[in-house]
Amino acid sequence: MAKLYIVPTPIGNLDDITLRAINVLREVDFILAEDTRTSSVLLKHLGIEKRLYAHHKFNEHASVAAVAAEIAAGRDAALVSDAGTPGISDPGFLLVRTCVEAGIEVETLPGATALIPALVQSGFPCDRFCFEGFLPQKKGRMKRLQALAGEERTMVFYESPYRVVKCLEQFAETFGADRPVSVSRELTKKFEQTLRGTVAELLEHFRTAEPRGEFVIVVSGRPKARTRHDDDACGSDDPDCASDASSAGLSE
Repeated sequence: MAKLYIVPTPIGNLDDITLRAINVLREVDFILAEDTRTSSVLLKHLGIEKRLYAHHKFNEHASVAAVAAEIAAGRDAALVSDAGTPGISDPGFLLVRTCVEAGIEVETLPGATALIPALVQSGFPCDRFCFEGFLPQKKGRMKRLQALAGEERTMVFYESPYRVVKCLEQFAETFGADRPVSVSRELTKKFEQTLRGTVAELLEHFRTAEPRGEFVIVVSGRPKARTRHDDDACGSDDPDCASDASSAGLSE
């Protein structure tokens, strides 16, 4: 039975594609691409000749039923975005949902995505985090940030270079200028860079250094407030308390 394959593609460095992804792209009957011109470059690099069909946010509502019908008729399909994993701030969700509802098998390959490298190298806790993707450009933007003001998990955002300064200004207003933040740009590419500091420090940097490239901004979660109960319950043999004392400069 035919199926839909979700295939991650490199976010910059073309070597960041798995052997399994290459095999799937070679074997499927057709490929759905967010931008056929961008995907053509990758396929040419891989030596793959395959028919490409455009599948993007402007036509996906109208095309998902037809695509699902093609797969149901026995034709394997692969969905790729311009970079990274389809469905993560890219088209894909509607097609996956349509196939699932139609009883069509969906197989998602692991692979490249920008948020995980940026999160891990931020140095912030990554055992629990929330991914916010792109914030609304206008309506609802501040409302969304205000809803995150009390978030204790590490937060991950995608942002355009044209809105990085505005974004950091709003972070300062909502989360506080002294909140730790890590900003990664051009991940896996020649000019990859990660800067760490407070919101105020990175805001000052990008006000003088023009932001360029694709950005992932990782914000430390709101520090948990210590209570008197926590202090009373802290024993000398409690490793967590010992760690807190050490970080506060209270260790012997």
